[in-house]
Amino acid sequence: MIRVGVDVGGTFTDIVLERTGAGVEQSIFVHKVASTPADQSVGVVQGVVEICKIAGVSPGAIDMVLHGTTVATNMVIERKGADVGMITTRGFRDILHMARHKRPHNFSLQFDVPWQSKPLVKRRNRLVVDERLMPPTGEIETPLALDQVEAAAQLFKQRGLKSVIICFLFSFLNNTHEVQARDIVKRVLPDAFICCSHEVVNVIREYERFSTTAMNAYIGPTTSLYLKNLENRLRESGVNAKVRIMQSNGGISTVENSSRRPVGLLLSGPAGGVIGGRWTGEACKTRNVITIDVGGTSADISVIQNGELRIKNPRDTEVAHLPVLVPMIDIDAIGAGGGSVAYLDPGGAFRVGPRSAGADPGPACYGKGGKEPAVTDAQVVLGRLDPEHFLGGNLKIDPSLAHKAIEEYVAKPLKLSVKDAALGVLRVVNHNMALAINANSVAKGIDPRNFTLMGFGGAGPLHATALAELIAAKDVISPLHPGITAAMGLLLTELQYEFTRSVLVVANKATAEDFAAVNRIIADLTAEARAQLIADGIAPDKHRFTSVAECRYVGQGFELRAAMPDGPLTSENVKTVTKSFYDAHKQVYGHAFEDQLVEIITLRVVGSAATETLKLPDLARGDRINPVAAELYIRDTVFDDGQSVPTPRYDRSKLLAEDVVIGPALIVQHNSTTLVPPDYAATVLSHGDLRIARRQVHGS
Repeated sequence: MIRVGVDVGGTFTDIVLERTGAGVEQSIFVHKVASTPADQSVGVVQGVVEICKIAGVSPGAIDMVLHGTTVATNMVIERKGADVGMITTRGFRDILHMARHKRPHNFSLQFDVPWQSKPLVKRRNRLVVDERLMPPTGEIETPLALDQVEAAAQLFKQRGLKSVIICFLFSFLNNTHEVQARDIVKRVLPDAFICCSHEVVNVIREYERFSTTAMNAYIGPTTSLYLKNLENRLRESGVNAKVRIMQSNGGISTVENSSRRPVGLLLSGPAGGVIGGRWTGEACKTRNVITIDVGGTSADISVIQNGELRIKNPRDTEVAHLPVLVPMIDIDAIGAGGGSVAYLDPGGAFRVGPRSAGADPGPACYGKGGKEPAVTDAQVVLGRLDPEHFLGGNLKIDPSLAHKAIEEYVAKPLKLSVKDAALGVLRVVNHNMALAINANSVAKGIDPRNFTLMGFGGAGPLHATALAELIAAKDVISPLHPGITAAMGLLLTELQYEFTRSVLVVANKATAEDFAAVNRIIADLTAEARAQLIADGIAPDKHRFTSVAECRYVGQGFELRAAMPDGPLTSENVKTVTKSFYDAHKQVYGHAFEDQLVEIITLRVVGSAATETLKLPDLARGDRINPVAAELYIRDTVFDDGQSVPTPRYDRSKLLAEDVVIGPALIVQHNSTTLVPPDYAATVLSHGDLRIARRQVHGS
């Protein structure tokens, strides 16, 4: 069995290949190539072909390719999606413009309101038709005007629109009108990307439902074309394996499903890193972890508590300030990475990021024409990245170019030495990341003092100890392959689908009829999930189904996830749901009113099928301190206190279990460099992960 995980970042594309099977010793190979932003599939296929050569296997021998992509996210951020046409209920044309009548920053006169300034659907392309369904049953009050739908579709055809959404009021109660309209539009525009709101997100709240459907259509044509091109390029390169795509909820999906519902891929890239972080934490016997994935362009932050991933609340699931009602791992991303540019803004303030040098031209030290200094240049100037070992020597860097860029753009304007300017670059970017970590932890009821900070991505282990000090984390973990952790996470995911339906039931006062309705919906959603898994060729004995109730207090604005009991919901076990909701409310808000009524708003069924898990061999025990056999050379390195200290470099591949490297030290490998400051020590764990903690001084 040969599986390949590919994670595309803004600067590098990371690849990991795992080979297992009867009579074959399990082996893992890792690789990095430069990303190709113009067409990510070029870099992906290049990386897959190259890692096959490294592993000595034929591309045709690969059984599965798992892929995390930023194609959908980048399209939204850069506003490069399709022109979308919308057919909606008369009187509701401007739902996407009005939204919730709430400004993101109430008192800012300059703040851009993105759903108005850069709408997913232009107003001229939002057309209305006569139809009306009535709550709470979805009965038809006004039949759908089929001729008006026909006229709207013909107008879209004249305008050359390739993407159309159909969003009617209360369609989550009755999808008849949306299906009728879809059939007409398909006949008029057979090649268009068409989706109905009940197909994308079949839940209450018209603005969020309409916005999510618009997002799906906005990114749909380009995302589906990318996935098709990826499959074709892989086939042309001899790779005939199944291709699976990482979703925002931490599961994987097929190319076909991802093409129909690309809105589920908006956090595809960062999700793999969190999955890999959880797996690494389990291997290190650490279940409370704050992960920070620092790449070339961004830093992605998440919290793993008691070994469990956190799923965002529906009120918080947004991309580029636009609501997207799909389940997402709770990840915050900021523009801070190795490529983040250091500069003085027009007011003379010193800033680092979010603008990034990216893969091309990259930091100044790459010698590709980049003039402005980036975070990587600061690391080079301070002696924390050596030219001989940057990407294992595969990428040549020029320290003189880094020195020149820091001097010209930072040191001279601020009247600082080059060393102090470089330290300033790192202090600013580290504080930016620390603030984001606190927003994802402290602000959500998490005390970092009880958590381990795990830094990965190519740049993560260089920043991890400084960040741990800033947030007061108890220690640091540098994974075995930090730069490839997100790609390794892809090999740990499972096939997963989520199906939802709205229902309004007060759990504390539910009647036998209410319980029957809930159980009927759960059964229907389970059947949908089962049908999808069967369509993907998953044997029934591997199917797993989990039911979730999204609840709120009666009168509350948004809901939280609550666990459902095994088996049908009854008056005897409904307290399982309310108790779970109270616990979730206390975790998020700091309090819970256990004497108040709880309303079930949405039912969700997660259908999944476990895949083969990734296994790493145990290292031989070394029990050495600063092992001479792993030492490469000694070179001066500047640490955060500004002192330049002779610092040994260690080859990470030569470290054994229970070896201890006492700082100051740099532990180098192909895809990353781990910084161990003075007064810290790194202990090699059983699989090769490093636990870094402040040294215990006797008598202190």
